[in-house]
Amino acid sequence: MNKDKEIHGVDISKDVFDVFDHEGVHHQYPNTLKGFRDYFRCLNPNSLVVMEATGYYHYLLAQFLYDQGMAVSVVNPLSVKRFVQMRLSKVKTDKSDAKAIAEYAKVNAVPLYDGKGEDQAESLQLLALMDIYLKQRTQVKNKLHGEKVLGIPSRAVHSSLVRTLKSLDRELEALQSRLLALVKKTQQRQLTNLKSIPGLGDKTVALLIILTDGFTKFENAGQLCNYAGITPTTRRSGSSVRGKSRISKVGNRELRNLLFLCAFSACKHNKACREIYERITAKGKSKKLALIAVSNKLLKQAFAIAKSGLPYDENYVSKLN
Repeated sequence: MNKDKEIHGVDISKDVFDVFDHEGVHHQYPNTLKGFRDYFRCLNPNSLVVMEATGYYHYLLAQFLYDQGMAVSVVNPLSVKRFVQMRLSKVKTDKSDAKAIAEYAKVNAVPLYDGKGEDQAESLQLLALMDIYLKQRTQVKNKLHGEKVLGIPSRAVHSSLVRTLKSLDRELEALQSRLLALVKKTQQRQLTNLKSIPGLGDKTVALLIILTDGFTKFENAGQLCNYAGITPTTRRSGSSVRGKSRISKVGNRELRNLLFLCAFSACKHNKACREIYERITAKGKSKKLALIAVSNKLLKQAFAIAKSGLPYDENYVSKLN
């Protein structure tokens, strides 16, 4: 536990971060370097700052405080979410989220943040920018489709959209190449081993390595599946099932989407995944449910291979649940 520490719970978003300090006081700071400095001046050597993993936003503050010599912990948001649910809390605001994080850290052992190098920082920046460009590309594609549906698209509008789409594709390709180069630089062996899994592509493997810090963030494959948001959930009341089983969708959306796309290839080339797919569809269940199960299997295979340090072995991974 952390009873000897002055625990601060931090909820961080794009523009601001909210702090619930050890005295139960709420503060809010701009999510800028100035905001980081103002907050740092309020801390003392006995402070422990705890925040959820929220991609690039949490990393900037965590790294800044770490560089200043402060004790920092970055926790899994799913763990905090379950903690809140167990307490039956119905209020959700930035202030309540920061309070929940602080209370979680008071009763649970939390890992200390060990700092990231420049390569990890750049990787997270690349992912953030790629996410923006992917959303823009989807918007442009939808606009192009809409213009075609009209039947009389403006030539100038159509040409501009096509140029924009090509430009976004070039930028995404360049960013992806840089991302792969960084992963190869720091995690070449793990990258090679994970790419040996039939169905997993370069982009998915690189994203997995970056988001999991080389698979050091999770103790077991189940935690990783929860993080990706592909764990089935069923609504029940007594002995009755209320509605169909669904995936939780709580977790990293980009990782979940990439895994779903990889599942199509895995069904053809990955023996264990193909067997799961055929078994589920043979029971009359939907192909989508089968693909979700395949995505889950791919993550379990990736976790096993990352932890073993060995390349894909069909006979070994086929035994995984």
